[in-house]
Amino acid sequence: MTDLPRPARTSVADLVREGLGGVTGRPARAVLSALGIAIGVAAMVAVLGISASSQAELQARLDALGTNLLRVGAGNTSLGKPAKLPENASAMVTRIESVHRAAAAGTIERVPVLRNDEVDPLATGGITVEAVEPDLLGTLEAVVRTGSWLNDATSRYPVVVLGSEAAKRLAVDTAGDQVYLGGRWFTVLGVLEPVPLAAEFDRSAMVGWAAARRHLGFDGHPTTVYERSDPSRVDDVRALLPATVNPEHPEEVAVSRPSDALAAQLQAKATFTTLLLGLGAVALLAGGVGVANTMVISVLERRSEIGLRRALGARRSQVRAQFLTEAVLMSGLGGMAGVLLGLVASIGYAVSNGWLVALPAEAIAGGVASSVLVGVLAGWVPAGRAAALAPTVALAAT
Repeated sequence: MTDLPRPARTSVADLVREGLGGVTGRPARAVLSALGIAIGVAAMVAVLGISASSQAELQARLDALGTNLLRVGAGNTSLGKPAKLPENASAMVTRIESVHRAAAAGTIERVPVLRNDEVDPLATGGITVEAVEPDLLGTLEAVVRTGSWLNDATSRYPVVVLGSEAAKRLAVDTAGDQVYLGGRWFTVLGVLEPVPLAAEFDRSAMVGWAAARRHLGFDGHPTTVYERSDPSRVDDVRALLPATVNPEHPEEVAVSRPSDALAAQLQAKATFTTLLLGLGAVALLAGGVGVANTMVISVLERRSEIGLRRALGARRSQVRAQFLTEAVLMSGLGGMAGVLLGLVASIGYAVSNGWLVALPAEAIAGGVASSVLVGVLAGWVPAGRAAALAPTVALAAT
């Protein structure tokens, strides 16, 4: 008995060649199917890229500003009334061994800040008045945009330093201008850049401690004390601050870390990214349905080709591999196009916002891998149907 010849094995190169032939044989249909995959992958890569750039920018800001700034504020008394910090609160804080520097600020209520004496006193524009100590600028690591900051000498005179937003609302651009503050003229000594870790000062008019007591009726009790300490001892200092600032009533002292707000933004962005990734996955799933539909139609249209191959000795596994390869190539090419589109979108968005450009490798690898996986899933059933066709049935369909 003569042995029948075994069918030749199909190499990977042959499979790719046959798959590309099947994809390019119907270019319009293939492009439309791959487009759905590209849109889904582009959305996912862009979301991850933009999120990575945004988080890198926030992290860079956090690293530059430092996490060793603590804010000490007055809480409430046991009766629920607002408490007051002692007048020497900042001096008490500097006695802690690990504290590098500290400075106090006190909010002065019901003091209008106006561009001139003709403006309605109620039209304050939301600008608050703060009595500040000279060391506040260095403690906050704030930057003076124009003019200069308060010192021990100028703090005694009716001069004011404006926050960035306060200067904008008062239409003050340079030092030397005058504003009408608390019923008298104050000379603008300087204007600050935005203060990220103490944004309340962006909308403030800051006067010296002594001038505030002399001209504005300030009682000398600080509202807030800011301190910088050794980064490795922040938690220890935080635990000591209430009893140090107010030994008699430490429960009336509230301590917070301003940098925690930026850290919370990082966490919020991560959560938002997960939501957007889910939407991108839905788009990718829709693209996979399009690929599956294309492959089902392709099997129906090519039954005669399948029958001829089976009649010539092709095994079911070879037919299945051919159609599965076509689906993977169609989806994979769409995935690579989507990765490129997503990278262009994320880089463009980061550059337009002045952020650091971050391209997560997992987004690129994940985009290609997910498109290949979708191609396998979308092509599995149509490839199985093609392989199940008997040669006689397939040839009869012609």
